Amino acid sequence: MKKRSMMLAAMLAFTVTLAACGSNAADTDPQGEDVGQTADVTEETETETETEAEEILPEGMYRSELTNELIDESIKEQRPIAVMVDNESIALPHYGLTQADIVYEMMNSTANGRITRFMALVKDWGNLEQFGSIRSVRPTNVILSTEWNAVLCHDGGPFYIDEYLADPAVDHFSGTFSRVSNGKSREYTEYIMPGDLEKNFESSGVSTEYTSYYPGPHYQFANEDNPVDLTEYEDAVDATLIDLPFAHNGSWLEYNEDDQLYYYSEYGKAHVDPGNDNKQLCFKNLLIQSCGYQQYDEHGYMIFDCITSGYGYYVTNGHARYVSWTKDSMRAPTRYYDMAGNEITLNTGKTYVAYVPVDDWEDLVIE
Repeated sequence: MKKRSMMLAAMLAFTVTLAACGSNAADTDPQGEDVGQTADVTEETETETETEAEEILPEGMYRSELTNELIDESIKEQRPIAVMVDNESIALPHYGLTQADIVYEMMNSTANGRITRFMALVKDWGNLEQFGSIRSVRPTNVILSTEWNAVLCHDGGPFYIDEYLADPAVDHFSGTFSRVSNGKSREYTEYIMPGDLEKNFESSGVSTEYTSYYPGPHYQFANEDNPVDLTEYEDAVDATLIDLPFAHNGSWLEYNEDDQLYYYSEYGKAHVDPGNDNKQLCFKNLLIQSCGYQQYDEHGYMIFDCITSGYGYYVTNGHARYVSWTKDSMRAPTRYYDMAGNEITLNTGKTYVAYVPVDDWEDLVIE
């Protein structure tokens, strides 16, 4: 069944939430502590903060800013890449997508059944064997990759991207990756292969490490010993099936209670990665965002209104909660809040982010 009964309440709460979020941002410092009230912090709070800060990690490891998973400390300052991946059925199977830390899916064009495209963020890109296939980029993807200080990997795009690529915070590689003979037409043959990224960084002078434009980590993660349990909240709903209103590929995610992950399928079958033993693409966290958009021309080129505020769901461990989201500028992180205006925390693991066109939102199924 479709979860429509709570939709009106969520939208009514939305205005209140945005006000609360604005207040939260104005009245707190970047660490979330009340400005001017540091002297009033209790001894108990100080002890808790010290305990959290003193987590003992395995030697040579740190917690990824993208997933909170333990990864090699040698790449702590390494920028992620953001790879544009074709999602037409002929482009399947995708190689390497299960190695992504965060995967965005969104409408790429209002034409062709509102076909979607992926943007995959990868922190540990030095270990990629084959990733793609790679296609063109759209303005929305440039904006979103910039908030991660990620290096955008794509193959061209419409002229609408030019003003966004010209922003000094944007670094990108276009059409500079390997061609793989796979029996398909040329537009489906470009992949990141071993050595490609190293050559691009060396020849371009683009920094492999975070630059001054990096706004810092922006997902807030729960302690692994105390994971987010949405059943603690009255507004939580069951979420074992997420049926997305993406008509072209018909994507959906199903919850596996055994490992507490959401498994991605499209075009009527499981999405598997031949570059990783045909492992199915899966995620710990889902962020489903409703978003308006503007169509540029009769060809279907468009841009999402992603520098604004909106509403959506956070989904994890078989349940979902209404959230609001805000993004203040091209370089600013997208922040997510509960209906009381508190910034949410995610569970450790990979995250899937869907941008659902506002005029398709009522066709989203969560059950």
